[in-house]
Amino acid sequence: MSFNVNEIRSQLTLGGARSSLFQVYFNNPVNSVANIKVPFMCKATHIPPSTLGTIQVPYFGRKIKLAGDRTFGQWQVTIINDEDFLIRNALEEWSNSINTPQGNIRNFNSASQLQYQSDATVTQFSKTGLPLRVYTIHNIWPQLVSDIALDWNTTDTIQDFTCTFEYDWHEVTGGITGSAGGN
Repeated sequence: MSFNVNEIRSQLTLGGARSSLFQVYFNNPVNSVANIKVPFMCKATHIPPSTLGTIQVPYFGRKIKLAGDRTFGQWQVTIINDEDFLIRNALEEWSNSINTPQGNIRNFNSASQLQYQSDATVTQFSKTGLPLRVYTIHNIWPQLVSDIALDWNTTDTIQDFTCTFEYDWHEVTGGITGSAGGN
């Protein structure tokens, strides 16, 4: 190992991926009126994590660790709020249709989760605009539509809010960097 800046430069041949070059899309199965605005108004998110569990097997006072089951956490997006509240209204309607605030019932033709779940994509772009990687997040539904802070001291900013989604799994489904393998 040398202490030479050219060493890292030789490894960053493409200049490094940029966190700001991404786009989010999801289809709201309850109210699709805001779907066209989603790619433009989702200003922050993350490529979702996955965790392999650990199975510890004790043997004579020692434990060996084996790979367990994969789990998927929550996925969160931050959305710019326009004065039409279009995306927020659609997300609140989606959430309220899963479990109505007053009646505590599902407001669909059936109780099936297929009625209220949807898929989402997060696309990471290169500096030239090519899709590097596309993640598809399967069976999302809004678990939390966050508050919107109101404050007389806040100036020169546009409102935003977060939506936290639960989902079943995600996978790499496109892009020029190849797949992560596995099904």
